[in-house]
Amino acid sequence: METRYTAPILCAEPDSSIFEVLKLMQMNLVKHIVVSSKRRPVGIVTERDISRFLHNDKTARMLNEIPIKHVMTKDIISISDGSGDHFNQCATRMETFKIGSVILVDDEGMLVGIVTKTDITKVFAAVYGGRFKIKQFMKKRAITCRRTDSLKFAVDIMNRNEISRLIVTDEDGRPEGLISTNTFLNHSDYFSKEITDSRDYLVPVGKSRKPIVADLVGDKILIISEEEDLVTAASIMIKNKISGIPVVNSQKDLVGVISKFDIIRAFIAAGLHEELKSEYRNVY
Repeated sequence: METRYTAPILCAEPDSSIFEVLKLMQMNLVKHIVVSSKRRPVGIVTERDISRFLHNDKTARMLNEIPIKHVMTKDIISISDGSGDHFNQCATRMETFKIGSVILVDDEGMLVGIVTKTDITKVFAAVYGGRFKIKQFMKKRAITCRRTDSLKFAVDIMNRNEISRLIVTDEDGRPEGLISTNTFLNHSDYFSKEITDSRDYLVPVGKSRKPIVADLVGDKILIISEEEDLVTAASIMIKNKISGIPVVNSQKDLVGVISKFDIIRAFIAAGLHEELKSEYRNVY
């Protein structure tokens, strides 16, 4: 495995609180944390997992009162660090199980690394130029909101649809911004102020009015044409540290969204294409 493509391993103990884990995510600009006990992985948790958990949890417990072991996914997906072809194995598992990372373990099941969808996207951008257009892999269903919508409304939409981002559109339905759970986390002053008597860590505090989407979304937006090379989208995501881009047609109308998960599907398709070409050469 080429370690330059492997994301840093950030770990938390099972009894760490949601507050501690979210602060670790915010400080390191990551979306997932491995939960481990004495170097043995016992679970994995993402910012989306936490947001979904709190959306469904009806108790009055605060973030510093809930152990992350109550939130984490226990059925972790892993592969042996000694096996070959890590990226294809990891990409296949990400697509099959709809997950954003795969854990690498040694022969004794101890944690040695992690491969994320960002790693796969980097490899795709470096290797598979000229293979696919964005329109071949983009999702045509794009869930949207408006600048005037409340931030709480935006969070609720993301939780109900089990997504990590919303495209902000104008009155004509054209994209003018993007807001994600990561946007909320990066702008949150919840952790710097050590607020422990609230669960609304995604919504800014201390506002004299109800916070709205426009408070977090600027005037600039990255969009991409459906006719562009898929590698272009992958490169933009890596450069700007984002996981999705609104896709437009020649009239600048919103026609879909392309994400790192779509890049993973393309990575698998490209690999299968290479295998078929190899088999064809061997036969003829």
